[in-house]
Amino acid sequence: MRRSRRMLTSLILNLRSATNKCLRRHANRTSRSRASNHPYSYPVEHARRTSEAYVNLNANVDAKIKNPLLGIPRGRLMAQVDEFCREKGLDEYRSVIRKGALVAQDPTGYEDITGEEALDEIEIESLRDEVLHKWRVPNVLYLTIATCSIGAAVQGWDQTGSNGANLDFPHAYGIDRDTIHDKLLVGLVNAAPYIGTAFFGCWLSDPLNSRFGRRGTIFFSANFCLWPVIGSAFCDTWMQLLMCRLLLGVGMGTKASTVPIFAAENSPAPIRGALVMSWQMWTAFGIFLGTVANVAVTKIGHEAWRYQLGSAFIPAVPLVILIYWCPESPRWYMKKNRYSDAMKSLLRLRNNPVQAARDLYYIHAQLEVEFEFIQSIGKSSYLNRFIELFTIPRVRRATLASFVVMIAQQMCGINIIAFYSSTVFVDAGASSHQALLASLGFGLVNFVFAWPAIWTIDTFGRRSLLLFTFPQMAWTLLAAGLCTLIPGTGGAHLGLVAMFVYLFAAFYSPGEGPVPFTYSAEVFPLSHREVGMAWAVATCLFWAAVLSITFPLMLARLGVLGSFILYSGFNLVALVMIFLWLPETKQRTLEELDYIFAVPTRVFMKYQVTKALPWWIKRWVLLQRDATLEPLYQLDMAEPDDNRSSDVGYENDKVKVELKDMIGISSGVEAPDRAARST
Repeated sequence: MRRSRRMLTSLILNLRSATNKCLRRHANRTSRSRASNHPYSYPVEHARRTSEAYVNLNANVDAKIKNPLLGIPRGRLMAQVDEFCREKGLDEYRSVIRKGALVAQDPTGYEDITGEEALDEIEIESLRDEVLHKWRVPNVLYLTIATCSIGAAVQGWDQTGSNGANLDFPHAYGIDRDTIHDKLLVGLVNAAPYIGTAFFGCWLSDPLNSRFGRRGTIFFSANFCLWPVIGSAFCDTWMQLLMCRLLLGVGMGTKASTVPIFAAENSPAPIRGALVMSWQMWTAFGIFLGTVANVAVTKIGHEAWRYQLGSAFIPAVPLVILIYWCPESPRWYMKKNRYSDAMKSLLRLRNNPVQAARDLYYIHAQLEVEFEFIQSIGKSSYLNRFIELFTIPRVRRATLASFVVMIAQQMCGINIIAFYSSTVFVDAGASSHQALLASLGFGLVNFVFAWPAIWTIDTFGRRSLLLFTFPQMAWTLLAAGLCTLIPGTGGAHLGLVAMFVYLFAAFYSPGEGPVPFTYSAEVFPLSHREVGMAWAVATCLFWAAVLSITFPLMLARLGVLGSFILYSGFNLVALVMIFLWLPETKQRTLEELDYIFAVPTRVFMKYQVTKALPWWIKRWVLLQRDATLEPLYQLDMAEPDDNRSSDVGYENDKVKVELKDMIGISSGVEAPDRAARST
């Protein structure tokens, strides 16, 4: 019986393997296959082996995305792998890295690999699972994401502690008069963490990451989110509270600049968006917990605000402890030329050694020239890296995109509710206790509706979620403002305002909620990732500080109606900015995004205005089901069957010239017409 079962199992596996081979050969002829959804493989339009096939990563006007291993003959590739293992001290992993390099070269052809590097059934099954069971990942990866989620909850709880305290601490410090001076002081105290973040915390993340790594930086930031919070509960003057909250901002800034990067660099591409968006989802959970704490202590008396501010230390304690057990980012190890440690991290973060080896060699192939550049000039100064955010075309486009998505978070109006919902509901006619309960509902909605983004952010994409949700946020915020015109202050009046505020939060949570930090953690190349993320977070929280300072005065002058109408208009402005300047990043490895952001801005904008917008009108306004949209990007990532072992291939030196051109340096061959290149 057992023998028959084994024979049947073997027959099924052989039939499945043969079927897959036939389907794959058919897919290569038609440029279509199910495996095109795999993070390392795409439909192929086979380019001719000419100079036109090389992608210019500084001005990728044809929007091509290429695998850097494409076309390298197998013998030469294996020789390169052997040299790589000798140079990086990876001899013990040589056999599995040889397999991984072949899988990285042709991600859909791993079942056809022959010879010593042929994959066994367990390795093949693990590669299939990346498509069929993409959530089947090691527990240590879930631990890493859980730790990052706790860091996000700290952020949310820190933000909302002042929400409830706003009702009492101005009176305790004697700054509760209805004057511009006192309104600005209250706003300044509330804004202090964001001032500390924008001017200090974010910009410390680059040197701290360089010296201590991702884990060390998170440990540093967790301590700054612990002790100043406890201190804020014991302050006797508003100036002492201001200083504690400024120190809190140092921790918030370094944490917000590092945690999403840490999560992104450790996550596999198919579920990276869902895992990294846990930052916003658990920030929303932290906001909810903060509002629960605000309500729980409200009956204590006139000292309740101290508990509301100090309670945020609670999630910082497990963050300090758990970060020790997480593996360090493999990409950070590779940046430090510690490839053996990078391989050990990947072995903990992937199900099978061949997956770890594939990722290691694929990342190395993409980053090799960038590392050569960094080593050739010695240590690149912090100031130079910051300047290069605006001078190197590929990096500048990422800087623009991260700026747009981050400032849109402040333009949408979410933080006027997150920071001041209690004040807004009181102005709308609620009592202090009713306002806290309404704020609790807002926090709950914000958290619950963030969950769908786990599935949608990598399915529909970051850009699509934003383009759908921003119009919805505009009309719900406008409706909430108009409801304040209803006469009276009864339950219906407050209920309608709360309902539309909750609808606003429901549209925010799966869109502009998770996308900004996920997106900004992805888009920068490794050499500029820390300083780029620092720029993005500083942009977000600087404008959060401006909002926090000015909103009490705005609310006094414009009222709830005028303030909500203003931010409703900002939503529409942000929608246009996203449409014109925000490329999609879903289902791409971090290194493949170099090709996405090599496309000139003018090419991207022209495509959106002349092709994407007319298609959308035809398809969804005129209901023309036969309307088709020509894709922007030309994907060339896998090896054709008839060329897998061929000696005809792209020359690595030419690819390196293009990669060096991407990072804005000379390799002895000056890039043609560099000055005339588009932004």
